[in-house]
Amino acid sequence: MATGRTADPCPAISEPHPAASDLRPAIDAALARRLVDSQFPQWTALPLELLDPAGSDHVIYRLGEDLAVRLPRHAGAIGQAAKESEWLPRLAPHLPLAIPAPVGVGEPDFGYPWSWAVSRWLDGEVATTESLADSSRAAVQLADFLAALQTFVPEDFPVDGARAHDDLTGEPLADRDRETRAAIAKLDGVFDAAAMTELWDAALGAPGWDRPPVWFHGDFHTGNLLTVDGRLSAVIDFGGLGIGDPACDLTIAYTLMSTASRAAFRAALGVDDATWLRGRGWALATGLNAYTSYAAVSPRVAAQTTRQITEALIG
Repeated sequence: MATGRTADPCPAISEPHPAASDLRPAIDAALARRLVDSQFPQWTALPLELLDPAGSDHVIYRLGEDLAVRLPRHAGAIGQAAKESEWLPRLAPHLPLAIPAPVGVGEPDFGYPWSWAVSRWLDGEVATTESLADSSRAAVQLADFLAALQTFVPEDFPVDGARAHDDLTGEPLADRDRETRAAIAKLDGVFDAAAMTELWDAALGAPGWDRPPVWFHGDFHTGNLLTVDGRLSAVIDFGGLGIGDPACDLTIAYTLMSTASRAAFRAALGVDDATWLRGRGWALATGLNAYTSYAAVSPRVAAQTTRQITEALIG
């Protein structure tokens, strides 16, 4: 049976938010029920079912058959409800795969401090390397999705793009330098520190994005893809959605694909050498971050991030 997902289902690649760790409100079914019943009384008769495991950013409840409730776990995820509500309905008609359809944004109440979201339930299984790593068809589908995302320009969007929308401003790769080098040093002996340093230096030294800023998903990895009957069906979790350099979305080439399907992906998307190199840097940095944060407590995280780091070094 397919398992629906509507947000970050894979904590293996999702990154922690150290600055947001001070406040972690208690979230349980009773709280979710009170929030839904008080703010969306039309759904009081619908049952709530906890999605477990969910993700590192949200506690997720299925609401009836067709809806999902997502409650941020920490302050680093609180802007996602408003961002998705504003942009996903506008993006959806232009994209070749399904994406979440927001239907409501809830307000803080009953001691819960943040906005939260209700969206349409998306059926599907989380994509796996076992089923899709060698699929050039899936790789081309993902390239087509990113190409469509990158070419969408809202009619009313300002010329300076994300600079007029702070929540859409992406993080430069160089901002990861200190933590990435620290992780490389920490994991010397687990991975090839010299090879990681060489890749990281090359990625930071690659020419930057010199074209008009484009949309990027911002967290484009295996855990945020859904499949139905073994075929890609949806892309989820747009909390990192932004406008700027799309190199961060190339992480998918290292979390999901093999060498052959990665080549098909790159050719279909038409990625230049500098952007490809920055993408490898993003895959290395995010893989190291997740490995150092989660691998010690989760064999699944260790396996997934080991693959990501290893594939990024291969290129």
